[in-house]
Amino acid sequence: MTPPTSEPTAPPRTIPIGATGVERLPDIDRVILPPGRGFPDLTTAMLRESLADLGPRFIEPASLDLLISFHTWIIRRGDRVMLVDLCIGDDKDRPNRPDWHRRSSDFLARLAQAGVRPEAVDIVMCTHLHADHVGWNTRLVNGRWVPTFPNARYLMAETEFRHWKERHAREGDALNHGSFADSVLPVVAFGQADMVATNHRVEAGLHLEGLPGHTPGTVLIHVEDDGAHGVFTGDVLHHPFQFAHPQMLSRYCEDPVLSARNRRALIERYADTRSRILTAHFPAPSTGFIVRDGNRFRFRFDPE
Repeated sequence: MTPPTSEPTAPPRTIPIGATGVERLPDIDRVILPPGRGFPDLTTAMLRESLADLGPRFIEPASLDLLISFHTWIIRRGDRVMLVDLCIGDDKDRPNRPDWHRRSSDFLARLAQAGVRPEAVDIVMCTHLHADHVGWNTRLVNGRWVPTFPNARYLMAETEFRHWKERHAREGDALNHGSFADSVLPVVAFGQADMVATNHRVEAGLHLEGLPGHTPGTVLIHVEDDGAHGVFTGDVLHHPFQFAHPQMLSRYCEDPVLSARNRRALIERYADTRSRILTAHFPAPSTGFIVRDGNRFRFRFDPE
């Protein structure tokens, strides 16, 4: 990936799901992803078709590279604040990813500008435990990794945690670019992790649903409020071209075949419904609704 552009400073827009407010906060907002890196079967013809359909916000016209984003979601329900997917983080040793390596960003300052102090966060939820979804779980203080959100409970799907714990025992701290060691295990050591089932009710109107494939413990996060429904999809979807090609296998998935099957099932389930889809890597606005287009599907993005 090429170096990202600067993070925006405009305040995040609130997306209503009933009385629940959701806001998107970028960590790295525009990243060029060569399609062959993640999707070896994605052809030039498919990319040109996607460019014509999606435009230059999502496909770089000259190179036909994919454009993606890394962002966190802020959920506000009454006086409770929750975060979904904690992106890359700062100060992390990621020598194989120059755009992630030992970053120093203004993410926490922008979180504060959005009205969220680390001490005020009640719950942190990650759709899975890959490095680009757990980075801000921790921050470096006096040479030690500590939970960034000292009063939060960090919900982790037990299936997901056990999978990476077993691999960590075999592969060591280099696993997942080092993120299990520096962004997951410290939260457990501080006693702030709650291991839950992949199908888990967090509270009224908020629950997790297991949808494995990308990783064994990948979850969707559902918010329901006043008849409205939103689904945080994590890496079940990486890019909007996948609505036209949901069967496309991905190198990023632990079980690419199962992931493709469950992605197709999710798309079919929510096509032509009022369920808002909130994605982990689509560039802004990152949210919208799935619609059928003949025998295929497309994404109707929310206005910015």
